[in-house]
Amino acid sequence: MRHARIRFEGDIHFATVEGEDNVLHLADGRRIQASDAEWLPPATGSMFALGLNYADHAAELAFAPPTEPLAFVKSVGTYTGHDQITWRPDNVAYMHYECELVAVIGKPARNVKREDALDYLAGYTVCNDYAIRDYLENYYRPNLRVKNRDATTPVGPWIVDVADVPDASNLKLRTWINGELRQEGSTKDMIFDIPYLIEYLSSFMTLQPGDMIATGTPEGLADVVPGDEVIVEVEGVGRLVNRIVSEAEFFNHQILKNKKLAEQEA
Repeated sequence: MRHARIRFEGDIHFATVEGEDNVLHLADGRRIQASDAEWLPPATGSMFALGLNYADHAAELAFAPPTEPLAFVKSVGTYTGHDQITWRPDNVAYMHYECELVAVIGKPARNVKREDALDYLAGYTVCNDYAIRDYLENYYRPNLRVKNRDATTPVGPWIVDVADVPDASNLKLRTWINGELRQEGSTKDMIFDIPYLIEYLSSFMTLQPGDMIATGTPEGLADVVPGDEVIVEVEGVGRLVNRIVSEAEFFNHQILKNKKLAEQEA
């Protein structure tokens, strides 16, 4: 089962997704076409993102693979949904995508053992964790300006039940820029897998329902610019589409969008 969070006719709905055409089944019984809805991030908890969790990506950046998880936190304001826009800041030299499998927590998790970890998941989703490399301070601590800009982390399109992904440790990840395949890897190459990460994080904090663990990206990064369409895909989980615009275009769009929402709520 695939579970989405959308905005339709000014209201936020939780929906299940049916068929290859992605028909949305709302809780009130209505069925609508995906093209009639605005896709929202399917979860809105904290995101714990892993740095350098693929050895080939660490090598690509000339870093040694980590010996324990390198995790950082992303704010809710960074999230945006499937088929939405994000922006490249003015006057930066290098902005790249990161295709990532995301584990979504389904119930409070504290001191969870590895063998029980999957029992605490609601399911899996996909994210594109854009990074502004200009501001990277060091390999283990991404500066806030690298990873926490408004609407620069597309998440979605939906959450897939754990039971529908039999082996999350062997899924292909791919990224396309304007239709050209630019990144390809597999979750089998993660240094720290999802059960390990749940055990590790829950050993010193309580993970809450809706929290997300973004598990890192393989090698194959490239610069992206306004006008690019970027598609990231995790096999068996979902394909997440995002378009990049300029800084001015993005914030003008946000002003118009907020005005429209205010009018709908009035």
